[in-house]
Amino acid sequence: MHATLADVIADTAQNSIEAGARHVELTIIEDGKTIAVTIKDDGKGMDEATQARAFNPFYTEAGKHDKRKVGLGLPILKQICEATDGAVSLKSEKGVGTELNYSFSATHIDLPPMGDLAGAVLMLFNYPGDFELTFTHKKGESEYSISRSELAEAVGGLESAEGIALAKEFLESQEAG
Repeated sequence: MHATLADVIADTAQNSIEAGARHVELTIIEDGKTIAVTIKDDGKGMDEATQARAFNPFYTEAGKHDKRKVGLGLPILKQICEATDGAVSLKSEKGVGTELNYSFSATHIDLPPMGDLAGAVLMLFNYPGDFELTFTHKKGESEYSISRSELAEAVGGLESAEGIALAKEFLESQEAG
């Protein structure tokens, strides 16, 4: 099970990248009462039959996992949302893309801690592949947004240890602000 919300967010956003999306938008809005997450992509999408099974723990897309026949990411997400008075919805169209929306009550006693969101987002930015990821985080009155290409350009690339360290420092400063 995921220990933090950052783990959940990274896991669900990673699905978009693995679905062949060229553009992924990850948005988190925290208003003090609710933590709402939206992930939109232009990946391969799902047909209605696949969407109907997406939250079944005994289903996973054929070929996605070499050694297992279960997919626990979305079922665990649904369980956390329901346990914290939140909600989850999935809209997808085959060949067009997917939109996943989920929320949690920010004051619920069973809400996992946010964890290392900067580290989780950095991991997504460093995921291999040719895609653009835009991350937006609004928390109260503060908000920032950065894309993978903007961050890579600002730190001189995400391939070197120095670039990764600078990117992590930037994301941490934005999360602290």
